[in-house]
Amino acid sequence: MLTCIEKHTFKIDFMPHASWTPNFDDLKAQFDFAIAEDIGDGDHSALSSIPADHRGKAQLIIKEAGVFAGGALATYLFKYLDNTATVEQFIEDGALVEKGTVALFVEGNTIKLLQSERLVLNYLQRLSGIATRTYSYAAKIKHTSCTVLDTRKTTPGLRLLEKWAVALGGGGNHRMGLYDMVMLKDNHVDFAGGIKAAVARTKAYLAQTNRMLAIEVETRNLQEVKEALQAGVDRIMLDNFTVSATKEAVEYIAGRTEVESSGGITRHTLVPYAECGVDYISVGALTHHIKGLDMSLKAL
Repeated sequence: MLTCIEKHTFKIDFMPHASWTPNFDDLKAQFDFAIAEDIGDGDHSALSSIPADHRGKAQLIIKEAGVFAGGALATYLFKYLDNTATVEQFIEDGALVEKGTVALFVEGNTIKLLQSERLVLNYLQRLSGIATRTYSYAAKIKHTSCTVLDTRKTTPGLRLLEKWAVALGGGGNHRMGLYDMVMLKDNHVDFAGGIKAAVARTKAYLAQTNRMLAIEVETRNLQEVKEALQAGVDRIMLDNFTVSATKEAVEYIAGRTEVESSGGITRHTLVPYAECGVDYISVGALTHHIKGLDMSLKAL
């Protein structure tokens, strides 16, 4: 029985699962870069000590409790480096795991296995760390209707994978980038001359370019909340509001649009904000300042 993740105790019945999986083929350029970065002109340790036709088998061992994320990616990468490799995965992505769990077996060309080892571990340790962190947040507010969201504070080149890990941990995904949602932050509003002007120009732009994108506005006080609601936006962000100010804003909005809290919310303050009745809480810490989940690939 899993008992503790990040110093918090959870019930085993909360099993997070992602509703989507990345198309790994879209990430080949990133994988090729990572492979070239590591192998360079050759893995001379393996090339000098292992026969070229040698075949080996290894197991991926989880070394601490958490949420497993990236098994599907591991299978893809093992086969990407060695099309003769076979992988048997025992743990579903998004599952809670204990120390000592064997997540998968892989069999293939031994040199290719050794070249895959660090690549696979680097990805899976980080993704599992993100999924575990997200789980610790999502579990704390399970009793509310609030969803914890990621942000754009992701590792360059790894955003798709890191947001997948958030989903595996039971969180939700905010916009993927600047292109799939309009988010008018304080600087947009100030440069545009206020919320009313910023939203009006945004709606005109979307109509002119034939785009159907949700509009979110970041607000700094109740007056701006009122302006955003009057402007007719899809979501209002309460940025750096206190808990009491959040309650007041939620009561004023009264379900007329979605509400998101953001700005400096930590694991320790998460519950009071969620209990204010907001729909979402966005937390950059889900994908930065992450401790990877310890695991290793060992020969059989």
